[in-house]
Amino acid sequence: MDYKKELIRLFEKWAGEKIIACSPMPLSGSSREYFRIKSESKTAIGAYNSDKRENRAFLYLSNHFKKYKLSVPEIFSAKTSSNIYLQEDLGNDTLFSILEKHDEKNRFDPSIISLYKKVLAELPRFQIQASKKLDYKICYPRAKFDRQSMMWDLNYFKYNFLKPSNILFDEQKLEDDYHAFTNFLLSAHYKYFMYRDFNSRNVMIVNDQPYFIDYQGGRKGALQYDVASLLFDSKANIPFDLREELLDHYLSEAKKITVLDRREFLKYYNGYVLIRLMQMFGAYGYRGFFESKTHFLRSIPFAQNNLKWLMENHKTKIKLPEMFQVLEQIVESDALKKYDWPKHLNGLTVSINSFSYRKRLPQDLSGNGGGFVFDCRALPNPGRYEQYKTLTGKDKPVRDFLEAQAETNKFLEDVYSLVDESIKNYLQRGFTDLMINFGCTGGQHRSVYCAEQTERHIKNNFEININLVHTNL
Repeated sequence: MDYKKELIRLFEKWAGEKIIACSPMPLSGSSREYFRIKSESKTAIGAYNSDKRENRAFLYLSNHFKKYKLSVPEIFSAKTSSNIYLQEDLGNDTLFSILEKHDEKNRFDPSIISLYKKVLAELPRFQIQASKKLDYKICYPRAKFDRQSMMWDLNYFKYNFLKPSNILFDEQKLEDDYHAFTNFLLSAHYKYFMYRDFNSRNVMIVNDQPYFIDYQGGRKGALQYDVASLLFDSKANIPFDLREELLDHYLSEAKKITVLDRREFLKYYNGYVLIRLMQMFGAYGYRGFFESKTHFLRSIPFAQNNLKWLMENHKTKIKLPEMFQVLEQIVESDALKKYDWPKHLNGLTVSINSFSYRKRLPQDLSGNGGGFVFDCRALPNPGRYEQYKTLTGKDKPVRDFLEAQAETNKFLEDVYSLVDESIKNYLQRGFTDLMINFGCTGGQHRSVYCAEQTERHIKNNFEININLVHTNL
């Protein structure tokens, strides 16, 4: 990693001291790499990003925001030819991490609400005050959140989320609705700085005050988008009545520095909430389904709840029939709700899945890795017989068929022997997660039957948590 050596040299030149530590920081949703670098008396965050245009935008915006005394990290040094730079170390506490430390009952206590209000009071300063004399030509990847940018997001949603989730749609009708939707959004006031990724993970908290990071995707756009991003931040899971209170607070703060028509703002607000939610679904699909970063999949049920609430309480003023039937499918999808993985169960949780080898393997949502994948395709296949084709492994005729086969009973005996030993070992060692997958050709008969029987066997022999999902039913 030559860039790490380059970062160390850049740091030592800036600090005038030798380093004593250079530790990689956890990866986020981007390809940028960060290191916390320390010497005897100084510390900085070293960044490497191979995208020169993105680096240029971040460095330019950082210096621009500093001119307006906004709370962003100071840039200590940069070597643009090597795609590296040093920025101020703002610690480890984000708004989201502080929120996560609160127990569920008191999650949004007065201290958290106060932090959110401080954040929302600063947002108009970025959007309105700092938009003056800002050179949008440097913004990345485009100068403004225009029609092309919106269509990128909408197609990102279509190809990275709808298709992998098996949501049904008419491609041409959906495309027609996309164009009608973007026409509506583009009729909002469009002269402000749009932060783009304004969420609780991109707000650092230092001495009870917010600092802002990751604005390199910012560009010209409408005010509504950033507020929607923060208040509908999926895993923050802000109560809906509190969102209304916080939105009112934002509007009051924005009115202090510009003329703002509340009714005109709200006319477009829910549309921007919707396109932001669709962009988030796209990101969860891309990071989760394609990059196998399973923690992104855990956000899907939260986004489902946000979408359900939005569709029940606020109607968009334009007709988008195909788009909304797609969104209804997302809200109602049990296959997507399975990602609501229990986070704080006591003891061992065994995840049992049936799946089709025509699709992908089930995702390990625990982050533990490992477990078992049993191939049921060597067993006699009920799906070859007409009377069983429309049934599943949960139906009695299919169960009777499989139980009559000696191969099935021997197969399950071997499965139980392996699984039982792992469960006993995991319980002794205090492990929290074990995954067991059963695959067959269609994910309908043999794999479903074996998953059901294994769940019953474990229930009869162990007192542990079990999560059973049939991914293709």
